[in-house]
Amino acid sequence: MPSPEPAGDLSGGPRPRAAGGIDRRSVVARHRVETAGIDPDAALSVGNGELCMTVDATGLQTFPGRYPVADPAGGVPGTLLSTQSQWGWHSTPRPAGADLSRTVRPYRTPRGDVGYVDSAPLDGSDDSALDEGTRWLRANPHRLDLLRIGLVVPHGSGHRAPEAAELGRCRQDLDLWTGVVRSSFTLAGRPLRVRTACHPGEDTLALRIEPVGHDPAEPGVAVRLAFPYGSQSWSNAADWSRPGAHSSDVERVPGGVLVRRRLDGRPDPLYRVRVRTSPQAAVDRTGEHELLVIAQDGVLELAVTLAEGGGGDPAGADAGAVFAASRAHWPAFWDRGAAIDLAGSTDPRAQELERRAVLSQYLTAIQCAGSLPPQETGLTCNSWRGRFHLEMHWWHAAHFALWARPDLLRRSMGFYRRILPAARATAASQGYRGARWPKQVGPDGRESPSSIGPFLLWQQPHVIHFAELLRRAGGGDAAEYGDLIEETADFMADVAEPAADGFSLGPPLVPAQESYADLRDRAHDPPFEIAYWAWALGVAQQWRVRAGLPPEPRWEEVRTRIRRPLVRGGLYPAIPIEPFTVRADHPSMVYALGPVPDTGLADREAVRATLHDVLADWDWASTWGWDYPALAMTAARLGEPETAVDALLRDTPKNRYLPNGHNRQTGTLPAYLPGNGGLLAALALMAGGWDGDGGAHAPGFPRDGTWSVRHEGFVRSP
Repeated sequence: MPSPEPAGDLSGGPRPRAAGGIDRRSVVARHRVETAGIDPDAALSVGNGELCMTVDATGLQTFPGRYPVADPAGGVPGTLLSTQSQWGWHSTPRPAGADLSRTVRPYRTPRGDVGYVDSAPLDGSDDSALDEGTRWLRANPHRLDLLRIGLVVPHGSGHRAPEAAELGRCRQDLDLWTGVVRSSFTLAGRPLRVRTACHPGEDTLALRIEPVGHDPAEPGVAVRLAFPYGSQSWSNAADWSRPGAHSSDVERVPGGVLVRRRLDGRPDPLYRVRVRTSPQAAVDRTGEHELLVIAQDGVLELAVTLAEGGGGDPAGADAGAVFAASRAHWPAFWDRGAAIDLAGSTDPRAQELERRAVLSQYLTAIQCAGSLPPQETGLTCNSWRGRFHLEMHWWHAAHFALWARPDLLRRSMGFYRRILPAARATAASQGYRGARWPKQVGPDGRESPSSIGPFLLWQQPHVIHFAELLRRAGGGDAAEYGDLIEETADFMADVAEPAADGFSLGPPLVPAQESYADLRDRAHDPPFEIAYWAWALGVAQQWRVRAGLPPEPRWEEVRTRIRRPLVRGGLYPAIPIEPFTVRADHPSMVYALGPVPDTGLADREAVRATLHDVLADWDWASTWGWDYPALAMTAARLGEPETAVDALLRDTPKNRYLPNGHNRQTGTLPAYLPGNGGLLAALALMAGGWDGDGGAHAPGFPRDGTWSVRHEGFVRSP
């Protein structure tokens, strides 16, 4: 099928800027991250979208216990100091005798019983009370913490891990223009400087450790590399208690060693680690799963390349090449795509909003721009065992296209094509046409048993939305995404059930506001999903027409005859049955206009009244980080820019951004990337505008003289 628009430049190089454009280096430099000492919530990361390493105040992972991630079940905490990838996954052997089929439960629909991968309700995220087979299905595959790299200090004839009390005065900064973390500190009385970076084009990490005022009589600096087993814990990606369940085979190669990591007695390595050292360094094996690297003289440079088990052994760049590649990549990243400069504003919140925008671009680039949709905690640490939620994919990654970096979104679109056969099979097993996309999954695309996830619908239109954003940004056409749109729209049209007054969604159904999970066998027609259905089916028709195909009659019938959401007392309730609206979790009935463009289906004045009702009285502690940009998008489309800014910057615990830019939610979710990505999507709409906005400059910002919004390069939102 022909492309509807010429493809844009996806080379990744800088885009030309008009004279008098934004000084992007100055904007970025204003928000260099600087820390002093151990901040247990705000570790720094380097990465490339496919691999990420998070480090402590030493620039390595020396004190993992001081950066805890709580386990909802009360188990051993995880750590922020992980080394994670998009490709590093593990499954434990299936439990003997566990019945893995018992999770499928029939639910009555107008067309008969339909099977859903159900489970008993959970206490929050704690699923420890579920049966063994259900727990195994929810926990496998799980994302791996690939290795731990930490400084060690001399002790007798060997080395030991230092105590946090031995860390003296320290300073650390993340130079966003080069992607390098620079750390200066004293450890056990010895002053050190450390540089940390990740290669932008290969999965190689680089470290440079330099003693300050090196005394040749002193022992050389040393680091320990350790390799854990995979963990089925909700938040802990490393299990150090089962050394016999895995092996680390070490082979000496020129310039270092190659480690082949085998788990569960399998003959082929699950992944491989190539360690390159500076010429005068020594690498010794000090344990079953440990290596010690010691500098014989002065500076220690280390490059660690990680790769999946298949294929040839990785060579990888040396440390100097990694630092050089990082210093070249990040200026090009900042110089292309969109930019926003709020420096001329007098509103005291402007600097903080600009800081969040800059840091969110960095964080989503290193953690949300890989070959898979990201987990909610990115590649910083595990949540839900590293599994990702497809309804959250839009909030992580849609902004890449809107900020004119479509290549960063395209990387994860291949996942939908890979799991298309499974999505078709799910739809067919339930008696529907097309492809039904799952909710909580790993790379295999298998749905996790849950009393919520399999009943969500709002991830379905995302594929169509992504394709449309990519088309607008010059990064997608019908030849590439046409079949995914067709399969998605076929399911969306078929799952909508005919009723006397139009087409209905559900039951069974759980809305985006998941407070109604216990009503999933009765809930139906939530406003956000209804509006999203109508908009996405209309976009799918436009793609067919641009490809020279006739409109699909069933899509059009559902789009034009889908039930209008109930208005009750001038407001949109969350669902049209009792209890109508629970005032906790996502206020998603407001999002029928905002995240969803105006289709005419949602009454603007009812949305406006509902928005202000929410803002006046909602349980903000139960919301999540993406709710604030979603509310801002609704306010902006309603022509209330002051309300939009107030919502985007509302001072509540779930809407705070740490010094490192992470949108912390709880002790189990210390990083929450949907908040970062959602903020960027909202800013793209508010600054860059949307179809039908009247053409005003920065239409989502107040025009009272307190905001100076200079911007360039945004792709207009639908």
